[in-house]
Amino acid sequence: MEIQKLYDLDDIKFEDITIGLVRLAKDIPTHEFFYKINQINGLTFSRKKDVIIHGAYYDYYFLRFEAYHKFTKTCFTFISNRSSESKQKKLQTELFTEEENIKFLLNNQADVEYILHTSEQIPDFSVILLPENLVFPIQDYTLGSEEELYQIIQYYE
Repeated sequence: MEIQKLYDLDDIKFEDITIGLVRLAKDIPTHEFFYKINQINGLTFSRKKDVIIHGAYYDYYFLRFEAYHKFTKTCFTFISNRSSESKQKKLQTELFTEEENIKFLLNNQADVEYILHTSEQIPDFSVILLPENLVFPIQDYTLGSEEELYQIIQYYE
């Protein structure tokens, strides 16, 4: 008797997600940035467990902040694009390795300070007011399901 497959993972199409790219106009400490956002919006962004990525030589830690917007019933998450800390697991013995002690979640967007994600299918980043003269306008960015950051966001959601 032949076993029937209920579904084939190769046939499942995962929907792309939209994230917001947040670039700072001034270099300010993280706590000050979120203090100003909380003050303007009446939200309470608080620090959550760091996003951790395990590399061959380093474990990378990325800051994560979350707040719940009661009016829209949406959870907003800021994740730092640049690792805030890295812990070396083993000594690099090879001369040319691709792994360094600093990692970016979006390698092609090194100027992005934070990645903004919502729990909504169609995100509306305009709900969050950002401090004037400190932040450039949020840029929408689409992540495909094959990208590493997509998998990370799905895991920590």
